[in-house]
Amino acid sequence: MSVDEQNAIRDGIDENLGYEPTVETHNRKKLRPNETAEWELKIGKFRVFYDVDEAVRLVVIDAIAEKRRDLLFFQGEEGEI
Repeated sequence: MSVDEQNAIRDGIDENLGYEPTVETHNRKKLRPNETAEWELKIGKFRVFYDVDEAVRLVVIDAIAEKRRDLLFFQGEEGEI
């Protein structure tokens, strides 16, 4: 992942999860129950998987993956959520 991609992900997280991270939008959706995370944020070809603890107003980033066609790659390794 390039520095530009890292910056785009960081900026996307700041812009999309700083306010109402549990409201579904075009780029944000609640996922079906899984072992990784409750929410997904789309930032270009990347997917940010996260959980929200609303009691303490905390967003926890669980994983970031690159989406290639219908496959997800976590740190270069193909995987599933």
